[in-house]
Amino acid sequence: MKSLIIVESPTKARTIKNFLGSKYEVIASKGHIRDLPKHTFGIKIEDQNFIPEYKIDESHKAVVSELKKLAKNAKEIYIATDEDREGEAIGYHIATAIDKDPHKLPRIVFHEITQKAIEDSLKHPRLIDMDKVNAQQARRLLDRIVGYRLSPLIASKIQRGLSAGRVQSSTLKIIVDREKEILNFKPIIYYTIESSFAALNKKANGIEAELVEFKGKKLDKLSIKTQKEAKEIVESLKKSSFSIQNIETKRRKTSTPPPFMTSTLQQSASSMLGFSPSRTMQTAQKLYEGVMTHKGSMGVITYMRTDSLNIAKIAQEEARKLIVKTYGKEYVPTKPKIYATKAKGAQEAHEAIRPTLMDFTPQIAAQYLKGDELKLYSLIYKRFFASQMSDAEFELQNLWIRSDTALLKASGRKLLFDGFYRVLGNEDKDKLLPTLEVGSALQLEKCKDEKRETEPPSRFSEASLIKTLESLGIGRPSTYAPTISLLTSRDYITIEKKQIKPQEVAFKVVELLEQHFNEIVDSKFTANLEEKLDEVAESKQDWQQLLWHFYEPFIQKISEGKTKIQSQKLAIPTGETCPLCGKELVRRNSRYGEFVGCSGYPKCKYIQKEFNPSNEESQNFGVCEKCGKEMVKKRGRNGEFLACSGYPECKNTKPLNPSQRSAPQALEGVKCPKCGGNILERNGRYGKFYSCKNHPKCDFIAKFPPINQKCPKCNSLLMRRTFRNKPILECSNPECKARMDDTQSN
Repeated sequence: MKSLIIVESPTKARTIKNFLGSKYEVIASKGHIRDLPKHTFGIKIEDQNFIPEYKIDESHKAVVSELKKLAKNAKEIYIATDEDREGEAIGYHIATAIDKDPHKLPRIVFHEITQKAIEDSLKHPRLIDMDKVNAQQARRLLDRIVGYRLSPLIASKIQRGLSAGRVQSSTLKIIVDREKEILNFKPIIYYTIESSFAALNKKANGIEAELVEFKGKKLDKLSIKTQKEAKEIVESLKKSSFSIQNIETKRRKTSTPPPFMTSTLQQSASSMLGFSPSRTMQTAQKLYEGVMTHKGSMGVITYMRTDSLNIAKIAQEEARKLIVKTYGKEYVPTKPKIYATKAKGAQEAHEAIRPTLMDFTPQIAAQYLKGDELKLYSLIYKRFFASQMSDAEFELQNLWIRSDTALLKASGRKLLFDGFYRVLGNEDKDKLLPTLEVGSALQLEKCKDEKRETEPPSRFSEASLIKTLESLGIGRPSTYAPTISLLTSRDYITIEKKQIKPQEVAFKVVELLEQHFNEIVDSKFTANLEEKLDEVAESKQDWQQLLWHFYEPFIQKISEGKTKIQSQKLAIPTGETCPLCGKELVRRNSRYGEFVGCSGYPKCKYIQKEFNPSNEESQNFGVCEKCGKEMVKKRGRNGEFLACSGYPECKNTKPLNPSQRSAPQALEGVKCPKCGGNILERNGRYGKFYSCKNHPKCDFIAKFPPINQKCPKCNSLLMRRTFRNKPILECSNPECKARMDDTQSN
């Protein structure tokens, strides 16, 4: 008779099965097997108590049936879901679904999927932590209450398809507030003085210095406000004599960075690898659950949803030994590094994200991992390795240059000991100042004024937004990626060139919420609610009481809002009547553009199929080549297009501008390296791309125009492109990506 271990993921199940052999049956629940119903509220409220109506999803019924069957004959049943609130709740629902007492089933936890970790966990089982389960239930019900009660109200007052959420809406307000700062920003004009000196009787030129004092007045960035002031200073400096008043030399250490936790991993992967938060977490999940290594299949990183910076002592010792072996004793600090998280409300009892096998180096990993997995693993490995090394040490140099009227400062820096930079690299080059003495005379080589202006705050990137959410205590490690994805899918925001830009509807939604549901978009309120959920997990707060204190005033505001909140929907009468019910037709705005519909909505759902805004009524878009009826302009998810007015009988469509999607053009003299077919230039949803004429039978594809030259490394076609404002040639093979100068373009 076998013991049964239940995990969430099939990959994790396979990895663990490899460790334990025939004595154990390991099966995956494939995530949550019970949840609130998808299309109904799913919460009963009786006498200030909230009763969730959990249901087994259709897609999980077969899994539950198999679990029940295996559980009947199992020697012992172990719940082995992730050790966080979500994992605890999944374990609780699994136990309930298979008709077992969730208060009695043994529960095993581990932070890494290695043989030793799994075997140790089986020796020390515990029970399901019901406080964590209740904290997860409280969060789930809070989000359901807000989503199912507030979203319909917003949709009815602004436009269909809109939604609101506890974390989602407070995040949206942060993005909108930043955009308002940018829109309202008024630049300030100021001037800087750029000076360069040479040492007399020495080969020391180009000592650049900053003006910090003039005629006894200390200067800051915005002190010089007019060109007249700037010109006067420049003329005065040109007539002056200069010498070194003082020389300062200091030693300063640069501390090692801590290992990654969820938020910092997402930030670094975004800025260094160009990964979105969801892409980062999907890749990290694979590395955690199990990949092939030189020691077999296993998880190569610890659990990736964590806000802890704790490190297991055994992992520290292994890292320190490897550092000594690889780089020498001077690269290991006297005492192991210990880091404390600065994240507001950090609570999960995990480790930081680190490699589970220190001898699975990025060089060895390159033989087993490819693409995103190798990139992210290398990032995690190097960061953890660097976190256990010695600090880097610099020598800072300051020269104070004096004249009769002015004081200037020149700064330099020299790396004395690279420390952790040995692994992470140091992009800042040394800026050395010449060896001079106090009193040495200097000659002014160059002096000019530069007109500048202050710049508005930059828009959030995904990385900087996550950093802000973390600092404010909004959400938790598992919520950052889904929140950004949700705002994008709802068309509240767009992400262009890594910058997050709110759409017009986002301003309307935030304005309405600020006026009538301020607590939903108040970051302090949201963070405080997170702290109360933490208290539930720590058995310091009753989850039912927490829900009621939120629900009672919130639902009262919803009731009042239905009558008090003025509709912001555009409903311009057209003078026509609805052919279905006789009521007036009105013009409205939706997320897909303008349309004409019945004023009796939602009772009457008539929408006029043929509609052109008034300023376009006279436009002639030609006739349909398939049926002869007029073509009309319509708007879809991907923008405006032309469609036959005979829809749905005729479904002919074409681009609004014929140049948008011209016939694919063949690249002269360039043949597909896979099948020999012509390479065509095509237009897609995200712009131009290049593929084989025999697509989809041939899967060759390139982002940039291929040329008739082969890559010297892998023999694939080269592509011509611009990188960092320079023409280059890049390999079309995504696994190679070799780059070289484009000599023909120089």
